[in-house]
Amino acid sequence: MGLPVKRKKDLVAVSLTFVALYLYWVVLSGILDVVHLSLGILSALLVAYFFSDLLMQRTGRGYVSATITRVFRFVPYLFWLLCQIVRANIDVVKIILDPKLPISPCIIKFDPGLSGDVPLTLLANSITLTPGTLTLDIGSERSYYVHCLTQHHGEELLAGEMHLRVGAVFGGDDA
Repeated sequence: MGLPVKRKKDLVAVSLTFVALYLYWVVLSGILDVVHLSLGILSALLVAYFFSDLLMQRTGRGYVSATITRVFRFVPYLFWLLCQIVRANIDVVKIILDPKLPISPCIIKFDPGLSGDVPLTLLANSITLTPGTLTLDIGSERSYYVHCLTQHHGEELLAGEMHLRVGAVFGGDDA
């Protein structure tokens, strides 16, 4: 009397989400005593049970391998984004400390060519996390409206490296 196929997929999704969240908990907490590890298990189980569908898109065969592939593609993107954030912070500090305050605020509009809510949201959040830029809106036609502190920030964004890297994380598939 096995579980129905859909239930087995749910169990796999919850289990993999739990493992990922628990490992994340252990790395971030850095405290390896019984109380903290137990709280981590409880927290990861609750979140995995209720929200595993946010991490794992249960569509078609191979959804587990697609999710794992995305995670492995996301890690290099995360390191690249952190470097961009540090670089942009330094750039903004230079602008602020310059007595002439060389700003040229502008609003740019562009279409990144991404599809799916998760890639669109990741790009919007990445833009906003990078100092000097702020995502104002994603229009109904999937065009981004971004406020930039200088034209240079806008030009860098329009060059497209960030949205190409986000697209690479998802491998062209909708998420």
